[in-house]
Parts: sequence; structure tokens; C-alpha cells
Amino acid sequence: MKFGTKSIHIGNNPEGLTGAVITPIYQTSTYAQEEPGKHKGFEYSRTHNPTRTALQTTLAALENAQHALCFASGMAVEDTIMKLLRPGDEVICTNDLYGGSFRLFTKVFANYGIKFHFIPLQEMDLVEIMINSNTKMFWVETPTNPLLNIIDIQSIVEIAKKYNILTVVDNTFASPFLQNPLDLGADIVVHSATKYLAGHSDVVMGCLMTNHNELHQQLAFLQNSCGAIPGPFDCFLVQRGLKTLHLRMVQHCKNASAIANYLVNHSKVEQVFYPGLTHHKNHEIAKKQMKDFGGMVSFTLKSDSTESAFKFMKNAKLFTLAESLGGVESLVGHPATMTHASIPREDRLKAGLKDTLIRLSVGIEDTEDLLETIEFALSKV
Repeated sequence: MKFGTKSIHIGNNPEGLTGAVITPIYQTSTYAQEEPGKHKGFEYSRTHNPTRTALQTTLAALENAQHALCFASGMAVEDTIMKLLRPGDEVICTNDLYGGSFRLFTKVFANYGIKFHFIPLQEMDLVEIMINSNTKMFWVETPTNPLLNIIDIQSIVEIAKKYNILTVVDNTFASPFLQNPLDLGADIVVHSATKYLAGHSDVVMGCLMTNHNELHQQLAFLQNSCGAIPGPFDCFLVQRGLKTLHLRMVQHCKNASAIANYLVNHSKVEQVFYPGLTHHKNHEIAKKQMKDFGGMVSFTLKSDSTESAFKFMKNAKLFTLAESLGGVESLVGHPATMTHASIPREDRLKAGLKDTLIRLSVGIEDTEDLLETIEFALSKV
């Protein structure tokens, strides 16, 4: 079964009582039991809810996974995965990653004796050097946020298996339509479902998928015990969004490619970060592990001042100045003061994230309109 068919049909069976084609929003906290301990698979909605179960079934199918779990946010997913670790354990992470992940790792879990190493995981010769007997996990983002670096998942997995290390891949920027880390050997794949999966900037949610039964049992236990679960209406919204994911991603990629190629030839642009550009350092790896190159584009201007970057953002009228990404509407952001402000400036600069970097989440509007907006904004710089 192809991706688009799976997104519409798997987990979306007609409801048994009335024949409703759309999975109902089961807005209930508890369920009647026939006798103590005898129920229909649902006893309390923190543990299971039919709307959430349907969504998890769809998500598992889209990532070619046996199991999926949904959480109240992407950060709740990361929090849960980190609870698999113990004091003294160490994690090797992408150094170019979402600021919220950096904050969670360094400001929360570091206080519990877990050590994090942030390195450019796309530089494979550095990876094995960092491993020691305490290394328990690789945390991979690819494409990375916000510099769109590409990390070779299969190569990381080969090293991880050699040393019995878990590989977790944040697949938010790609979506399961473009990339399937589990097929490349990853143990857990993570998404901020807020982004491309839901696709309409109207819900906050996170999810994870795995093919490991024991890992799933551990994570499901944590999901139920700690309780960071999404409500049924949010699950309904994400399930609805998934039905058009395959259509939306095609337009996201088309628009992003057009903008990246326009920017790379513009006299006022210094550098463009987009894995679809043939001069991108890991373009060939992106071609190997992705079906297309995504809807995110980052760039810097030749004018090395934040004022110029702010002028561009102010005049890019079809790009709303806002955090987040992956919605149908185009967004523009300034990572240094917005999504990545929690990372110390020296760490940002070391990773290559300049104060002048502009990040675009390219929506599904008409390509020509977006290019005109970019052209106009650059003329004001």
C-alpha cells in the first residue's frame, strides 16, 4: 500500500456503532466496565483513548513501524525518551539542533547526572572518537534545525550497533513522507506532530515510533505513568492533517526548491542552506536517504548585520514572523532570538548559526507569489 493510501485508510476504519466514516472524538475520561477488570480495551483515557489509538495506528503505518505513541508535545516525547537513561549515562547529540532540545538536555536532564556531547554528526570521523563505555544514545536531527545539515543515518546506525547504542532520529523536518529512519536501522523516530504531520498550525503534539517491542513497552509505561498525553480533539486534528500530508509535502518541496535556487543566485545573499542544492556538502546523502529535500530553507545576507535581516523579515509580507514550521502558510524566523535563543551565543556560533541567519518555513502558497515576496523583501535590504 502506497503512502497516500495508508494515510487515508489505515487507522481510519468506519466507526462500528453508526458507520461514521471519520473516527469520532471520544471526549471521555473513563469507560464502563462489564465487571471489575473486564472492559473493551479501554479503562481510562490517560492509558488509552480510541481517537488516540486510531492516530497511533496511522502514524505507525506511515513510518513503517510496529508501534507509535502520541504525547502532548514534541518536548514531552523527548522528555519521555530521556527517562530511559540513568545517572552516568552519556548521549552524543547533533550540535545543530532545536533550541528546545538543547535546553531540555542541558538545563533539565544534565541535573540528573546525564552527560550530553554536542558534535557535528555529519562529520563521521568525529563520531566514533566520542564513544565510551557510558555512551547509551545517539540523538540525531536530519535535516538539522536550522542549518539544514544532513546526517547519514545508516552510517550512524552501523556505529551504534557496533557499540550497542540506541539511535534516536528526530524526523520532524523531513516528515515520514520524505524519510523513514526506522527503515535505515534507527531504534526510535521522533516527530513534533505540531509541524508537518498536523500541517495547519492549529495543534501542539508529539509522537514517536519504534519497531522494538521492549522499547515500546518501556515507553508506553512512561507515557501512562507520567501522563503527558494529548487530548482526543488534538488527535482528531492530527489525523485529519495526515490525510493530506503527501499532497502538502510535494508543494512544500517545490516551493522551497524554487526559493533556494532563487536565493543562491541573488547578489545580496551570502549563503543558502538547503539540501536540494547540488553544492550542499551532504547533498548526495540527502538524495540517498530522502525522497525530496523538504520545505525548510535558511540563508544569510551579505550585509553582516542583524538590522538587514530584520528588514528582510519585516518586508516579506507573505511570510508571517513566527516560531514553528510545517504549516500550510509560510513563516519566517530569526533563530538567534527566537527558536534557538536558549542556546548560548558562543555555542550557536561554534555550530555555524550566525546572528544574521534567517529561517524560512516555506508553505504551500503559489510559487510565483512567494518568489515575488522574497524579491520585494530583498529589495528593501
